Amino acid sequence: MGSSFTERLKNFFGLGKKVSEELFEDLSDLLVEGDFGAAFAFKTVDALRAICKKEGLSDPARVREALAALLEKQLCPVPVIAPSDLTVILLLGVNGVGKTTTAAKLAARYRTLDNKKPILAAADTFRAAAVDQLKIHGERLGVRVVAHKQGGDPAAVVYDALEAAQSGGADMVIADTAGRMHTKAALVEELKKIDRVVESRAPDARYIRWLVLDSTTGRNALAQAETFQAAVALDGLILTKFDSSARGGVVFSLAAELGLPVIFICDGEQYGDIKPFDPKEFTKEFIGFA
Repeated sequence: MGSSFTERLKNFFGLGKKVSEELFEDLSDLLVEGDFGAAFAFKTVDALRAICKKEGLSDPARVREALAALLEKQLCPVPVIAPSDLTVILLLGVNGVGKTTTAAKLAARYRTLDNKKPILAAADTFRAAAVDQLKIHGERLGVRVVAHKQGGDPAAVVYDALEAAQSGGADMVIADTAGRMHTKAALVEELKKIDRVVESRAPDARYIRWLVLDSTTGRNALAQAETFQAAVALDGLILTKFDSSARGGVVFSLAAELGLPVIFICDGEQYGDIKPFDPKEFTKEFIGFA
């Protein structure tokens, strides 16, 4: 987690501070800078102020601990993927967030750690580079990639990937989808078509739709999540580019305002640079306890 902001938050509760109204006001401003959003920052600080008053907290270190506990409660528990003969993961998101690389990271992780046999589906038929990029990842990983020509039907790609999985002994299909921010109606129609393919071709599959977000875009990530969630039922989020420039507060906003759990965080370009989201550890790092 990055840490210019984490250091600022840690130092905020340093020696010499007094628990006062000024401290709470300054904390609100700091949380806004950390991508909380004004309304959520003020709501969080109001709740913290009430806790401090109720418990008689006058030590800044104790206030910091109370803030950590409060923030951790905001985060959604990470759902466990139930065992299934076939799991279908659809990756959604706008251009540039890292969906294609994330698809490869998931394939590498599930194959290595969970002994899965994944197939990558190049369902982003809008961008030719996405298909080529996924094929390169597939060659490097030794994972089969199902792809059609540019401009083809994404649902047809998913259909062929499901057929390949069922005939070839694979138990997971990870589909990379187009990232263009087309109209909500077009997005809904495209995904409904993919939904129908999954339901008809693999009715018993565990079907998951994860939205991929660029952590460095801050509040814009929340806006993207709101747009997609209004169009489709999302099952969770994957945050990419979680390096030193990601302030982290948007994670709490995504949970509190949209009720969406974060499933994975990606913090590098290598296939192993993806880790399951841990609410407790994330909060500790955000507050500067880790």
